[in-house]
Amino acid sequence: MKIGINVSFLRKRGTGIGEVTHHFLTTLVRLVQDGVFFSNTRFVLYAEEYFTVPALDEAPATVRARFKKKVFLPRFYKRDDLVRKIWWERYSLAWHVRMDACDAFFSLYQCPTQLDGIAHVMLVHDLIPRLFPQYLDNARKRFYQCLTERAIVHADHITTVSVHTQKDIIRELGCAPKKVTTHYIDCDPLFKNYHVHARNCARVLEKYNLSAGYLYYGGGLDLRKNVERLLRAYKKLLTTSHGKRSSRHRVPPLVISGKLMPRLAPLIADVEALVKELNITRHVHILGFVPQEDLPALYKSAAIFIYPSLYEGFGLPVLEAMSMGTPVIASKASSIPEVGGDSVLYCNPYSIDDIAQNIAMLLEREDLRDKLRVRGLQRAARFSWEECVRDTMRIVIEKGRETALCKK
Repeated sequence: MKIGINVSFLRKRGTGIGEVTHHFLTTLVRLVQDGVFFSNTRFVLYAEEYFTVPALDEAPATVRARFKKKVFLPRFYKRDDLVRKIWWERYSLAWHVRMDACDAFFSLYQCPTQLDGIAHVMLVHDLIPRLFPQYLDNARKRFYQCLTERAIVHADHITTVSVHTQKDIIRELGCAPKKVTTHYIDCDPLFKNYHVHARNCARVLEKYNLSAGYLYYGGGLDLRKNVERLLRAYKKLLTTSHGKRSSRHRVPPLVISGKLMPRLAPLIADVEALVKELNITRHVHILGFVPQEDLPALYKSAAIFIYPSLYEGFGLPVLEAMSMGTPVIASKASSIPEVGGDSVLYCNPYSIDDIAQNIAMLLEREDLRDKLRVRGLQRAARFSWEECVRDTMRIVIEKGRETALCKK
């Protein structure tokens, strides 16, 4: 069997889908090397731009021979925008998959690709543009979303990263329940090393001019992440009795990481402007974009990780924080409770008062922080890339066989 896979997001490792693509493919290579999938199964990896996967490049020749990279940059249009994405995903990619005679095709993210006569399984991470239409602020984005939703409905099977997203797809797009299944993803194995070396933590803290014991938020600054309410809740803490207690109970600094793009306001929160408006500049450290290798130490050195997002397809930052043994306060909205289980202190993301009260309570309750730390580590250990990849590829292979039988 020949299976095609869209790995285009490998060029965007800094995004959630980019990370999922990288770790899915890395795990797939390892499983193939371990002999999990049939020896006659081959894989064609499609991308717009040249890419590297260390696990594949370092694999034995017999494993590399089962993976073929196909990269085709559009010669007539070099800009990396929606025009190029539509041309590549909707037309060029589909044509190449047919020409390569793939038996099945797996899209690692929701996109406009439609295939006839070839089994197509699509991973849908979320329906954010449909549920938050303010993100569709021009005609090109609306057209792309329309094509994507048609392709989701047209796919032979849909996999998702949470039951909440699964229900969204069934409700919003009218897909049959039996056509949609959930396979939980995992975080970067980098976060599975709870015992981050003290020297590394010291290096990262020195790099960003921080001291351990701060409140931490990281994971994007766009509208649905709800950073504005977090900042207003933090301001409330500083100006109430909780912020005026003895040094033992003083409110720690708030550290925020994420790519700053104020030009995209109001879709992206202008954190710097809001911090100045609230007059809390000396209490808030804005780090901007933080490379992946520094994040474990940032989580590990935090007293509490706070994630009041209004909507998530999964909620990787919550899993990352739990994996590092950091107590978490998170929104009880969307898929986040699926990730956190009973290992997270939940808040109402629409209530500034509730966010502030939960932070104050957890700061005062060392016993609760210790309990959440232990539960979080146990909870995080239940997520597995190997299980996700095995279950997903079984469906892809099964759909490929069904399509082959129908042709006969």
